[in-house]
Amino acid sequence: MPRTVAVLGGGISGLAACYHLARAPRPPKVVLLEASGRLGGWLQSTRTEDGAVFEHGPRGVRPGGAAGTDTLHMVSELGLESEVLPVPGDHPASRHRFLYAAGALHKLPSGLGGLLRPVPPFSRALLWSGLRDLLAPAGKEPDESVHAFARRRFGREVADIAVDSLCRGVFAGDCRELSVRSCFPALFHAERRRRSVLLGLALGAGQERGAESGLSRRARAERWSQWSLRRGMESLPEALAAFLRPRGVELRCHAPLRSLRHRHDGRWQLTLADGTVTADHIISALPAAALAEALPAEAEPLAQELRRIPTVAVAVVNLQYEGVTLPVTGFGHLVPSSEDDSLLGIVYDSVAFPQHDGAGPASVRLTACIPQYTLGHWQRMERIGRFLAEQRLPLSLVGASYAGVSVNDCIASAKAAVGRLLGG
Repeated sequence: MPRTVAVLGGGISGLAACYHLARAPRPPKVVLLEASGRLGGWLQSTRTEDGAVFEHGPRGVRPGGAAGTDTLHMVSELGLESEVLPVPGDHPASRHRFLYAAGALHKLPSGLGGLLRPVPPFSRALLWSGLRDLLAPAGKEPDESVHAFARRRFGREVADIAVDSLCRGVFAGDCRELSVRSCFPALFHAERRRRSVLLGLALGAGQERGAESGLSRRARAERWSQWSLRRGMESLPEALAAFLRPRGVELRCHAPLRSLRHRHDGRWQLTLADGTVTADHIISALPAAALAEALPAEAEPLAQELRRIPTVAVAVVNLQYEGVTLPVTGFGHLVPSSEDDSLLGIVYDSVAFPQHDGAGPASVRLTACIPQYTLGHWQRMERIGRFLAEQRLPLSLVGASYAGVSVNDCIASAKAAVGRLLGG
């Protein structure tokens, strides 16, 4: 058990790491260092006087899988159950999703009828893509691009339109460069298990389930597609901070990291703008490139690997109109790169979360950087893991730079790192 753990970065990954450390039977001393003046990272919400909520990062969270179940358990423990805004399976935001292609909106097929006949922008019934997957041989390459994988399993049209749009919506990335093994591991491993992606997904892998709660059971019963919080997603880091402070976790904002030194006694010395901190172990939730700049010279091989994880900049624009009715009702629409390579998509927030509506016009803009898991990302992560083990560096890496960009992924990576650290 380390005596002191320093957590770098006060976004959702760093806060989740502190949460799991603080809940340990014999928690260590925990110090969180955040360079900016606020906690929450990408989870940032603007709340206006007229009641509107504008999200500058994630707008909702999916409840599925072990990670989604764990997140809902955390939400329950933080006392946020009454704040949850669910989107059940029969809601228009769950049932209706659109693509903008060839200058028009097209509803994505749903139900058996949508699979049996051609539905624009697809020229053939998607049933044929499913049959192709069931009959195609399994891939043998250790990794391939998301586009190559989708084209091989489902055909060029699905890859060019649907998968291209999906990668832009989730990663703001190019499906021809992104790794299927790292970006969509469930699809990659489904093919490896059953030769068919559809069969592999349908039959499952017997994965463990997360920590159950009343919220997760309700989410399954009502088939939630996503959920948010009444005062915006920033309520989650705010509640985490309120949970951590009375438990002795030191949360320090305006504390940018200048450099790291691994001392001869095995401990870390962290140099800040206004002093130093000593820790037995570091959990870094910083972007990979930011951590690379602070590492000591003897960790240059690690720094080089971290610098090779690229990012893309994304502008999030929130607009509100008074007296305007949307021409369609649904979650929103994505835009394939062939239509407009500068616009990723539009989310119809008022459909899923009308509780966030206000009364007047507003526009808010924020630029964020999203890591890109390009081909070979899994090999890079294995090399990083070997370096840390061989050098016996007491350092854990969590967050979006490494194993998933969603809120659930970030929380799950923090939980797993703490579990390894504490021997759980």
